[in-house]
Formats: sequence, structure tokens, C-alpha cells
Amino acid sequence: MTLLKYLTKHTQLSEKSIKNTVELLNEDCTVPFISRYRKEKTGNLDEVHIGAIVKFKAEFETIEKRKIAILKAIDEQGVLSDELRSKIQETEDLVSLEDIYLPFKKKRKTKAETARKNGLEPLAKIIMAQNHDEIDYVASQYLNDQVQNEDDALEGARHIIAEWLNERISIRNQIRNQLERSAMLTTKVIGTKKDDEKAQKFRDYFDWSEALKRCPSHRFLAILRAENEGFIRVKIEIDEHYIISKIEDRIIKSNNSCTPHIRLALQDAYKRLLFPSLSNELLKNAKEKADDEAIKVFSTNLKQLLLGAPLGEKRILAIDPGFRTGCKVVCLSAQGALEHNETIYPHAPQNKSAEAIKKISSLCDAYKIEAIAIGNGTASRETERLVKRIHFKNPVEVYVVSEAGASIYSASKIAREEFPNYDVTVRGSVSIGRRLADPLAELVKIDAKSIGVGQYQHDVDQNKLQTSLDAVVESCVNSVGVNINTASVPLLSYVSGIGPKLAENIVAFRNENGPFEDRVTIKKVPRLGGKAFEQGAGFLRIKDGKNPLDDSAVHPESYSVIQKMAKDKNMPISDLIGNKTELHQIDLQKYCTDSIGLPTLKDIMEELEKPGLDRREKAKVFTFDQNIRKIEDLREGQLLPGIVNNITNFGCFVDIGIKESGLIHVSNLSDTFVKDVNAHVSLNQQIIVKILAVDIARKRIQLKLHKN
Repeated sequence: MTLLKYLTKHTQLSEKSIKNTVELLNEDCTVPFISRYRKEKTGNLDEVHIGAIVKFKAEFETIEKRKIAILKAIDEQGVLSDELRSKIQETEDLVSLEDIYLPFKKKRKTKAETARKNGLEPLAKIIMAQNHDEIDYVASQYLNDQVQNEDDALEGARHIIAEWLNERISIRNQIRNQLERSAMLTTKVIGTKKDDEKAQKFRDYFDWSEALKRCPSHRFLAILRAENEGFIRVKIEIDEHYIISKIEDRIIKSNNSCTPHIRLALQDAYKRLLFPSLSNELLKNAKEKADDEAIKVFSTNLKQLLLGAPLGEKRILAIDPGFRTGCKVVCLSAQGALEHNETIYPHAPQNKSAEAIKKISSLCDAYKIEAIAIGNGTASRETERLVKRIHFKNPVEVYVVSEAGASIYSASKIAREEFPNYDVTVRGSVSIGRRLADPLAELVKIDAKSIGVGQYQHDVDQNKLQTSLDAVVESCVNSVGVNINTASVPLLSYVSGIGPKLAENIVAFRNENGPFEDRVTIKKVPRLGGKAFEQGAGFLRIKDGKNPLDDSAVHPESYSVIQKMAKDKNMPISDLIGNKTELHQIDLQKYCTDSIGLPTLKDIMEELEKPGLDRREKAKVFTFDQNIRKIEDLREGQLLPGIVNNITNFGCFVDIGIKESGLIHVSNLSDTFVKDVNAHVSLNQQIIVKILAVDIARKRIQLKLHKN
């Protein structure tokens, strides 16, 4: 099968779109660039479709690579026939490929191999022929120094038959199908671990059983974690008598002295070879599916978090709250530069609240602060209440900001390079303030796995997770666009075609030569060639530059079309931008060329109407119920404001202003069936919840989404 046919089969997209997209990918074009600026070639495919092509292209290449290795291995054994070669080349999946290769795979010393060396393979063939009534007599003819009696001969022959049955593709597929339909996942607690305090969070699985195919991904991953931590044993169970009888019906063709030996060989093959191998394969496949589901959840959450509402360029006072060690306070410029830092001690044990109020008030006046960002960790609510007692001379909005991953950033190489003369506490406070101004620009500096908006992210395939999260970050960064004159190296590194090294070169060039005045100047950055410029230019913005189009998503390759439009209108480009009346009068068909069609022209029109528009919402002030300070204050039936701080397949977690987040189980999101949690809530959404139950001992809060 060719790559094109494989991709067509798995994506259901047109061959032309796939062919052109693959050509672009082979030219090192990125997914954001292809989806945004090559719509005519791809047939207007979006990032999801192109991402699917990337995925299945890699899958196909893995299969082809494995085929080459298998063909080489079998050929070296001198047993590669034309028929076998053709069979291997026509195979479309790795499982079938490995089944074909199984009889030729070099094995460690096995019972079957020992029996072959003892000359018992002809006896095994006679038994499998099933046409002999005196098999004991036949076995007596195969005795030698290694085979002492008929029983030894027949046992050796059965080992060979067991291996043959294990290698028979039809039998393996029959068991596979039965396992997929009927396998039960069962767990038992390890006796010595039953009372272990750490094991209690897994106590639901101390004695558990359910159909594997119905086990949701989050529960399956929880069970595997409990097993990995040594608290439970996990088994796959199935009606083996039913499976064996079905296989017997297929392979036993007579009833003579050979029949009992075939039955014994089948039972041995099933228990020793087939079931262990195929049940492990089943668990491996289930793990991969659960990983994919968990990664999908994490990726969706991460995208929502990265595209969270920015406050914008405001002068911010940020506070990393604490009790004994005090609250770390920093003042940031509208561009996020650190202008001042110090520590205040408003809470126990120092209790210098009056002094802290006076200090915050004076700092807000001195640095013309427009907003205050308070981290949501320890002492957050106490600090928020303190700040809201202050009577500011000028309006100051107060926000509570997620601290997730701030400590990771503050100790990172990136933070040390940004603030070499400040300790981790100052860096952490700066990160909190910058997150309020622009979540995307700040969160790209942190390993996405440390942000904490997924389920079981440390249990899934880490390479697959990293690939998915990198794609999400790249997509978000390029969908918003990047101000090349203010962006950090980490942010620039996610721009299409740029990467870490070119990002460093851009910042170094900017520091040495001053701000970029136009996109053309970007080409002067060392080692930034034509390909990188083509891929990245449309996503890099220049505010207040020489060319107004440089602060838009219009690619420089399309500037000439806009210049022609402006000329036909007899007005400068600057007057055309934002002029909906004139723009709506333009006949786009007139400007279609071989390289620029209606999809691109419509994108250009949309961008000219609102150039540089940030698709994200603006940050909104949120206030928790001031009467709720700890879990003991909660009562069933209360209605409380909250913020969604994590989404999983089984529901969403909500911050209601105390240390413990509450859970809205999927069944409590709606009065109707909920297929997708994200269809009902989104990360950082402000909602009203109803308290259903409170378990103070286990620190668990059950919530219901309250419909306004």
C-alpha cells in the first residue's frame, strides 16, 4: 500500500488535498503555516485535518521501517519466498506484521526448540495429521539418548504443536477478538498493603471487576497507578474453556489416539503462550487508548489555559502570598519589566497587616499600578481580603491568579537568565503578575506537564504527551501572533519556522540593533533564511512599524495584492485598513491568481477589517464568597461562585475559594446525558455551583453546576 492510499483510507480526505499537504510537510512547512497560508493547495484543510495527516504519515513510515527490518531478518535466514515477501509488503498494521514474523523471530531456548533438536518434529507432524490410531507405537520410534520413553517423545511433540498453534494467525486473531469482547479487568489488594495510608486513595480498587472494554480511561489509569505503586494486583480474566472449545472445533478433525495430545497441546499453548502474550497485548492497547484519551484531555485543557483572557499591557503589582515567610511583592511595568520588589508580613506569626496595607497603597501610588495579581496558593484568600480593605487613590482591579508551575519557572534556566540577580521568590511573583497580563506569553516558559491541568499526565507515554503538548503550544502561539519586539526567547521559539536557536538570534539582534521597524528587517537576523522567514513572518507582529500590514496576520507574500486593491481604490493602504465600507465593495474574484484564491483573499479581508485583533477575551475580575474560608464552612445546598480549574473525562474541578477544589461529576453537569465535559464548561470559566456533599475527613466536595 502506498502512503497516499494509506492516508486516504485513515483520514477520509481527498487524495489531492493529502498529496499537496504531504508535499508541503516534506518541504519542512509547519502545520500552522500550511493551515493558514496554503489553503488553496490543501483544499482549505484546518489544523486538525493536517495534524491527522502528520499522525498517520508517521504511523505509515513506522510500519514501512518495520517491514524492511523483518524482510531483512527473514532473508538472512534463507527462507524468504516471493509469497511471504508479498504478504509482508501488503500488510497494513504492526500487529499483523508481528504475527507474520512470529515463526521466524529468533527465540531464546524454548521447550519446542529443545524438542526439535531431539528429532521430534516429524512426530508432531504425524499427530497434527490426525490419521493414526497407534500414536504410542509411532512415538516409540523416536526414542534416543535425550528421549528416554514414549511419554517424553509425546510431550516434546506437544511442545512443538503448542508453538505452532501459538504462531497460527487465525487462532491469535480468534483469541484477540474474544478478549476485546469479553475480557474482565479484575483487581485484588495486596494483603500487606491494605491498611497502608497511601493506599487508601485507591481503596475503591481493592476488590474490583468490570469489563475492560467499558472501563473509562481515567479509571484504567488509576488502576494501573495503584498496581505500579504496589498496592494491588491486576489480572485479565476470560472464559478460557469457551475459547479453547471454539479453537478445538477448528483444529480437531478426527477422534483417534492423536486427539488427546492435540487437546493437551492446545491447553498448554493457551495457558503458557497465547493467553499471556495476547492479554498483555490487550492491556498494552488499552493503555495506549487511555493514554491517547488522557493526552487529548490535557491538550484541550492546555489550549484553553494558554488562550485564557489576558489583561493586556497594564502596570501590575503582583503578590506571591505566604504566612511565615511573608508575601513577596513586585511592581511590573506595562511591558512586564520588574521595577520594584520587597516582602511584607501581614499574616501570622508577624501580623503586620497595617504596615502591609500602607506599603501596598504607597507602591500602587508610586508605580501607578492599574491591577493587582494575587497567587492562589497558601494565604491567597487572606491576602485578597487584606488588599480589598485598602482604599486606593486611583481605581485598582484585584485578580486571583493560578500559581500552577510558577515554582518550576522560578527555578528554571529561563528564569535565571531573565533575572540573574534575584532569587526564586521574586521570579515567582513576577511570573504571577505576567500571567495576568498575558497567560500565553508567560506559560510557554513552563514545562506544560507542570501546569497541572490534566489527568494522570505523569502516567501516560511521555514522548507522545510531549509531542501533543508542543503542537498545542505552537498552535496557540501562532493563532494569537507574537510581538517580535517584546517577545521572550521561549515565546519566539514556538513561532512557525523559528525554533529555540533562531529565537535566541532574534532577541540578540533586537538587543544590539533596537526594535524591528518592519518585517523585511527580520531577514537580517543571522541564520534566519528564506524558508524560516516564509514560515514565520505572518505570525510575527510589529507594532507601530513602517508598514501597517506588519501588525497583521497578512503574510508579506500577499502584500502586493493589497497594494493593488488600494491602488484600484485610489487610497493609501492605511486608509483601507479598518474601512469596512470600502472593503466590502471589493470584488475578490478580480484579485484571484494561480497562487492566491478566494480562501486566502477572504482571510485577508477579515484581517484588514480588524488588523492584529487578539482573539482572546479580556480578563474579568472575580470575587469568591467572602463567608467561605475553609471546608468546614460549607453546607449542603449552598450556591457559591467558582472558577473551573481543571477538566477531566469524569467531570471538572472547581475552585470555590478554599484550599480544596470541589468536583462536579459528569453526571452533575446537566440533567441530560453528557458526552463531552468541554461542551458544558471551559477552563477558567466563572460559574455558580451547588454544594451536594462534603466529606471533611477525605477533603472531598461534591458539586453540581447551577444553571442561571
